[in-house]
Formats: sequence, C-alpha cells, structure tokens
Amino acid sequence: MRKPLRKAIFPVGGLGTRFLPATKAMPKEMLPVVDKPLIQYAVEEARAAGIEELIFVTGRGKGAIEDHFDYSYELQETLKERNKDTELALIDNLIPNPGEVAYIRQQEARGLGHAVWCARNLVGNEPFAVLLADDLVQSDIPCLKQMVEIYNEVGGNVVAVMDVPREHTDRYGVLKTGKQSGRLIEALGLVEKPKPVDAPSTLSIIGRYILQPDVFGHLDAQEPGAGGEIQLTDAMARMCGRGRFHGYRFEGTRFDCGDKAGFIQANIAFALRHPSIGAKVRETVLAFAEDLKKK
Repeated sequence: MRKPLRKAIFPVGGLGTRFLPATKAMPKEMLPVVDKPLIQYAVEEARAAGIEELIFVTGRGKGAIEDHFDYSYELQETLKERNKDTELALIDNLIPNPGEVAYIRQQEARGLGHAVWCARNLVGNEPFAVLLADDLVQSDIPCLKQMVEIYNEVGGNVVAVMDVPREHTDRYGVLKTGKQSGRLIEALGLVEKPKPVDAPSTLSIIGRYILQPDVFGHLDAQEPGAGGEIQLTDAMARMCGRGRFHGYRFEGTRFDCGDKAGFIQANIAFALRHPSIGAKVRETVLAFAEDLKKK
C-alpha cells in the first residue's frame, strides 16, 4: 500500500553569497518577493499540497526564519489594539499548528544531499518532499500539489523538471530519459551538472522533489560529488532502475531566485498579479518599455 506524503524538508542552511551584502545578516530565504519572503511561498506551497509536517534544515544565522513562523506577541497585540484585522490575519496565518514544524541544524554546508540527510531521523521510513525556496514557481495549481497528484497515481520518486538551454546543463541535475506519457517522463538515470556535450538530455531538475526514504541509505556514504559537495542527484541516480522514478514537466513558470536577475524577474511577475498593486506596476513596466524603445 502506497504511503501518503505527509512530510517536507526545507534546506535553508546556505549562505546566500550571491546576494551579499543584502544577505550578510539576513537569510537569503527571507528575501521578499513583493510582500512575502521566499520561504513563506515554499511553506504555503507545501501546505496547499497537503503536507502536515514541516522540517527546516537550518544553519548559523538563520534565526529570522524561526522567528518568522513564530508568535510575535508585541506586534500581534499592537495590531489588535489598532483594529488592523487584515494585517493581523496575515500574521496569524503564518503560525504552524503545534507539532507541525521542526528545526534541525546542519553544522556544515556540505551540499544539498547532506542537508537532506540531516533530516533522516525526523522523516523516518516515509516518503517526503523537498522544496528549495530559491526556486519559486508561479502557477495556477501549486507545483508540489501537481506533483502529489501524479505521485498518488504512479508512486515511487517524482522530481519536477523543465527543459533548459543545452549550454546551461552544467547548472542542474539532468535526466537520462525513457518512456514519456504526457508530462510524465521515465528517468533511466541522472547526472549532476554535466558538461553540455555530455548531457544525456536538456531535461533538468528544479527544486521540487518527492522521494522515498531509500535515498537516505544512498546518502549514508557521504561521498562528495560535483563541486566537492554531497549531491542529492548522485543518491537519486543510484535509485534509478531500482524502483519507479519519474520526472514531471510541471505547469507554470519557474524563477531562479538564487540569481539576482531571476529574483528581479520574480518580483515583477508576482507584482503584476498582485491584487493591490498589479495595475500600478503594469503602468510602470509599460512606461519603462516605452522609454527603452526611445533609447
């Protein structure tokens, strides 16, 4: 019998060096896209997919993430006194239910595979999701919810994938593809950050995963891979052929918010859809476009 997906890991221990000096004292996952930090988008996506337990793998200097999802008594009491009901609701909705959230420390930044492995005892013998807050997906149906619907049909391991330019394959884990059925692609193998000439395809994994607990056994060896880090892709590659493993072409637009240009693009895209400021932002974008035409 297929076990339901109840748990999600959020690896948030990275240093965010590409956004210095903004991330010197603030976690990169707390960078705001319009009016919400990146990590809040990831948590909301997990909840929309039915996730019940949130596991944050943190590091030094990440206390702001814990504070964001905790009570702020002075703020909440002030909002009540001033009858700021809308703002109070926004704050109250952040707070997880008792026992729903756990934090575990990754003492050294040794790669994504190591971060996931650190959560092994909290996951136990259950399937779990991994969400990278850097990868923000704008879609009508949240990306992980799309994946859960597919997982409930096919089981096994499911990773979100998208086609990238061949010259960019050395930035991603890339699938060796098998049979395809609509948006679902059989994964015959995985390669972490292959050179464009060596890439088995251009179908690349983004930061959404549904994995079986078997992956922890493959991570136990702590073998470094590309970049000298413990790569999650290497462990997943060992699982291909030993059980069901699929890539899923999700519906939506992915923004790489670990990159400055991608972060700005995400802010524009989400601002355009924002109910309060969307019209004004559209006017501004169109005005900028007209100015660029004149130059």
